[in-house]
Amino acid sequence: MIRSMTALAAIRQEIEEAADKSGRSLTDISLMAVSKTQPYERILDLYDEGQLLFGENRVQEAADKLPGDRPQGMNVHLIGHLQSNKAKRALTVFDRIDSIDSLRLARILEKQLDRPYPILLQLKTSDEESKYGFADEDELLFALEAISSFRYLTVKGIMSIGPLTSDETVTRKAFEQTRKLYHRAQELFPDLNLDTLSMGMSGDFVLAIAEGSTMVRIGTRLFGART
Repeated sequence: MIRSMTALAAIRQEIEEAADKSGRSLTDISLMAVSKTQPYERILDLYDEGQLLFGENRVQEAADKLPGDRPQGMNVHLIGHLQSNKAKRALTVFDRIDSIDSLRLARILEKQLDRPYPILLQLKTSDEESKYGFADEDELLFALEAISSFRYLTVKGIMSIGPLTSDETVTRKAFEQTRKLYHRAQELFPDLNLDTLSMGMSGDFVLAIAEGSTMVRIGTRLFGART
């Protein structure tokens, strides 16, 4: 538990320093603790230190380890690829789905809902086969316009995953692409109040903050290598 507490404090400090360098406020940036493959006890350790937002990659894993009566204020988002046959279950497990990668998936979710439900749209910024997301800006904006007329699903912003590279120039370009799309979406759909630009993970969150990220997703730096 001491390691997790120390890791959380260190990450918060690094986020604050990155925000300062970019002329931004720490309050503009949320920290998501990516708890995939971690036992619930580790999640509670961070919660006890004040961390409320968590991200999980798989529906079944989260359903198995997270209790229905979670501690007050704890929010858990799905950040991994969602298969359509698990859409209904995901809506009961997660407080938000941040990885919507097709209009078809959004329509499937909408049909399952009887209450307002927030989502993020995921943009694919690399050619890596392991990455998901809308293939380009026009496709994402088309979906955003369609979803804006839905009764229950509410788009809150955009998520992207940086490319798997050690080249900071390539990473910055991907983040810049996502930021520009986010701002364009805000201009085109002012009534949606898009407020979340989720990008940046353990290895690149400082660059993401410099490029305007409002939410960083940190796993390895908080929990250590995956088990």
